[in-house]
Amino acid sequence: MALKNYTSQISANRSISWIEAKLASSGARQILKTYDPEGRVEGIAFIIPINGTSMSFKLPAQVDACEAVLKSSVRRPTETTYKRIKEQSERTAWKIVADWLDAQMAMIELSQVEFLQVFMAYLYSHNQQKTFYQIAKEKGFQKLLPEAVVKGVD
Repeated sequence: MALKNYTSQISANRSISWIEAKLASSGARQILKTYDPEGRVEGIAFIIPINGTSMSFKLPAQVDACEAVLKSSVRRPTETTYKRIKEQSERTAWKIVADWLDAQMAMIELSQVEFLQVFMAYLYSHNQQKTFYQIAKEKGFQKLLPEAVVKGVD
């Protein structure tokens, strides 16, 4: 299987704690966990000042999508297998978010990219309860792109 961290034994709570610590040490002023109906953490929202403006972001862990990928690789599933996959998908999804955040923060610290450049898709609208990416997807991405990108540059 090519899925990163699909055998991770690091608990989701440990990855989430690491993410919170990394965000705090990187300047986040508020950090909030959001939960799904089953009581699992589904995202981490945080506020960080950028050029004097407090901006909200939300990093999701797509646990259900991870679970679907893991289930698709099982040839003869049993109830026990599905239970283990459900637990593993949470560990894997959050470990991937932690690894991604670690890499992005390293690039920011080395001045390879700016914070907003990396996190723009995760800008969060509290009023709409959606990220910038989700809003852009609903409205159609073409409306946001510069004309040269939409038409193609000759």
